[in-house]
Amino acid sequence: MAQPLFQMKRPQSPLVTALPSIVALLLASLFTAAAVAAPSGGPYGPQACDYALPKVSGRIYFVAPDARAGASGDSLAAPCSLESAIDRVVTGDAIVMRGGVYRTGNLEVNQGILIQAYGTEHPVINGSLVATHWIAQKNGLWRMKWAHLFPGKPADWWRRESVGRTTPPYRFNMDMVFVDGRPLHSVGWEGELDDSSFYIDYGTGDVYLAADPSKHVIEITAHDGGLIRTIKPCHGKASDGKGLRLRGIAFTQFAYRALEIEGHEPEGPANPSTYGKDVVGSLLENVSITQCSRVGAYLRGDDLVVRNCLVSDTTTEGLYILASSNCLIERNIVRRNNVDNMQGYFPCAIKIFNQTHNVVCRDNLIIDQRHSNGIWYDVGNVDGVVVDNWFEGAQTGFFFEISKGATCVGNVFVDCDEGVKVLNSCRVQVYQNTFINSPATFDRTERNAVGDHFGWHPSTGPGVDQRVGHVFVGNLFVTRAPFSDPVLRIRQSALVNAKLRDQQMSRVDGNLYVREGHPQTTAFEWGPADGDNLSIPYASLAALRAARPELEAHGRSLELKTGCFLRSWELEDYHPLARLMPQSMTRHPADFIPKAALKLLGLTTADGLCPGAYPVVNTH
Repeated sequence: MAQPLFQMKRPQSPLVTALPSIVALLLASLFTAAAVAAPSGGPYGPQACDYALPKVSGRIYFVAPDARAGASGDSLAAPCSLESAIDRVVTGDAIVMRGGVYRTGNLEVNQGILIQAYGTEHPVINGSLVATHWIAQKNGLWRMKWAHLFPGKPADWWRRESVGRTTPPYRFNMDMVFVDGRPLHSVGWEGELDDSSFYIDYGTGDVYLAADPSKHVIEITAHDGGLIRTIKPCHGKASDGKGLRLRGIAFTQFAYRALEIEGHEPEGPANPSTYGKDVVGSLLENVSITQCSRVGAYLRGDDLVVRNCLVSDTTTEGLYILASSNCLIERNIVRRNNVDNMQGYFPCAIKIFNQTHNVVCRDNLIIDQRHSNGIWYDVGNVDGVVVDNWFEGAQTGFFFEISKGATCVGNVFVDCDEGVKVLNSCRVQVYQNTFINSPATFDRTERNAVGDHFGWHPSTGPGVDQRVGHVFVGNLFVTRAPFSDPVLRIRQSALVNAKLRDQQMSRVDGNLYVREGHPQTTAFEWGPADGDNLSIPYASLAALRAARPELEAHGRSLELKTGCFLRSWELEDYHPLARLMPQSMTRHPADFIPKAALKLLGLTTADGLCPGAYPVVNTH
């Protein structure tokens, strides 16, 4: 039986159909509304599976970390090396990996093959080597020559004048050092060293430590990539255009990235029929990617699926999906991106970039992102879907920028600087989400392709006067101190304000705004505003509606001086309490929410649906 790597402790809507009937009836009676889409509660991340030998059209190669040179790989008794199998595989073959650590990297393959674990074993592809030849210095430090260094420098678009005071130059080098598996952070010279840091003199090739290597296992990265699914010829074969399938494999300790699927990317507005076709149909399932100095995985190609994976401890991006369409990202854990707190690199847990179409992010756990954004659709994306995800502790949970059309349904945002941020985009529909001490922002600026710092990027999105058509309906905000920001912010820049007076929002209705404890000074911020004001602050929903009566005909606000509107803040159970839910909030017309959004919620009607991701719960 598969066991979850991570299952949320917080109670969620029960899957009553899987329980004995009498228990199901008892649990179902707790809820006064039909079950709706919401974070499932897990299991998330890699599952412990017992893999059967795959049924493939080609040959199975068995590999092991301690394989004998020249072995055939035809059987468990004669496994070959991973490198040897990679050299020989062709379309339709499979590689079955025995458990253990494979210290290797920069493996290239261009065939549609399957790589999976054997049975219940745990193969780990590790990009570091154990460092053993240290020299003790008189000053108490330790020094060793290292031949596999990866010096780096900022990208040409990095703005030193803005963030150079917070990100030192040595942070752009990509080498990593580990003490007993624990990553150290880099410093700029020997005088800064302590037991948690390392220094590299790239002029001499020396690595310096304060920790005594004789008492620890020291590993240093030796490869800047793990597995590359290339589109170039390799091993005497041309690329077959078929996706790479990985199951039950772990990648760790790589300078730069662990995994890359290559593909051509457009540099300017392009038809999706012209890209995403180099490698089609890749699958990552029960894969773990950790400890990469830049990106966990670069992924390109249509019909990509990433399911039940763990991506953790990266710097710029965890998963980076580029120029691809019809992709599904579901039930993954993505945590601790931007561990180096690198400024000016626009970090995010999952970046979806450059004119993707129909990329669905469903029921993922995006956590521990204090120095990073969550899921970011950036530059020319079309019709993204973000449904049933849990975002906690991110700078921005769901970010949609310079793109056209997205549906954000059934998500939970907890303690994010911004739960949802929509910037210079059009047609973003936000339905039935729960915001816990997390605001939502819709913003537009004058940014366009003329003289832009990133060149052609803005040309792939809507024009300045087309950044309209947003919908914000049926969402629940619950806030308490110390949170004090406006919960809903509609903004535009001064230059846009001088030219455009139309509304970004086509509909704002049926949202519930709950404040526990001391009331907020400003609950809303709305623009465009008259005169030189970019937006006007409003202290309450009543004040907003008095100024803009077209808004929130079915919306409500609720202030609780004492008590809790939710089942349990402490256990992060964010079901609303039925006795505190305004009855009017559950009596909407059947067509209050469009059919496409209802389908994502698993419903056919909005009748009886209350605001937020979760149904109300009765307590006694």
